[in-house]
Amino acid sequence: MSLRKLVIILSLFLPFALGIHAEEGLNPAWTRAFTPFRIAGNLYYVGSEDLASYLVATSDGLILINSSFEANVPLIRKSVESLGFRFTDIKILLISHAHNDHCDGSALVKKLTGAQYEVMDADVPVVESGGKTDFQYGKQPDMRFPATKVDRVLHDGDTVKLGSAVLTAHLTAGHTKGTTTWTLDEREGGRRLHVVIVGSPNVNPGYKLVGNKAYPTIADDYKHGFEVLDDLPCDIFLGAHGGYFGLTAKFQRWQRGERDAFLDPSGCKAYIADRKQAFEAELKRQQAEKH
Repeated sequence: MSLRKLVIILSLFLPFALGIHAEEGLNPAWTRAFTPFRIAGNLYYVGSEDLASYLVATSDGLILINSSFEANVPLIRKSVESLGFRFTDIKILLISHAHNDHCDGSALVKKLTGAQYEVMDADVPVVESGGKTDFQYGKQPDMRFPATKVDRVLHDGDTVKLGSAVLTAHLTAGHTKGTTTWTLDEREGGRRLHVVIVGSPNVNPGYKLVGNKAYPTIADDYKHGFEVLDDLPCDIFLGAHGGYFGLTAKFQRWQRGERDAFLDPSGCKAYIADRKQAFEAELKRQQAEKH
């Protein structure tokens, strides 16, 4: 066993044995195992308690959305296999955006599965530099991740197809230059359901919305992103983090037999409105400070 693999295994299991966080300073829910389950149709949840990863099953193989931390890849693999699928059948790997908590494990997933890695164009340089070209975190070593070759460069509105599955990539930039919200349709109980997996509309601490030389269009990109999100039809509301859509509470309802627990169009609208309000308030604050 290589030293790198040993570190991955220890980082995943040792913290739980010792009762400490997997990585100092990180939200423990990011690495805490969560029961995998079928959301609707051929869409499954295979992530940790808060770092969301999704599996789309088709007759031609699997699509994985978000590789999470490299240390979480064994957790994702276990979830995929406990659902009855083969991890090595992952043919396509997608991400919500190029931050390490969503793409740190991509190089390992590619190595283990041979999956084609497809990334929104504006995030490709960040992914292929291992985070070094990120407008906000490029100079922070703790935000780096293994540089990973992108096999297909996506553009706003592009579709990803495998078997009968069709996913659409919507550019909702701001959080990163290539933040992607994924949509797809699933059938459940004879109904056609619109699924929205929100990339991230959040303004992180330290983000400059005014006079950002590294990302001059950041504020306009956020505004455009909210316009896109507002227009998306949404029956099943999901996101890059479980906390966006209340994963834990909804899953508890799902376990009690409420198979419609994740049907939440009003929750989707409310979340987007809340994040838009937070963005506008921060933009106003920074504009006032500038003057």
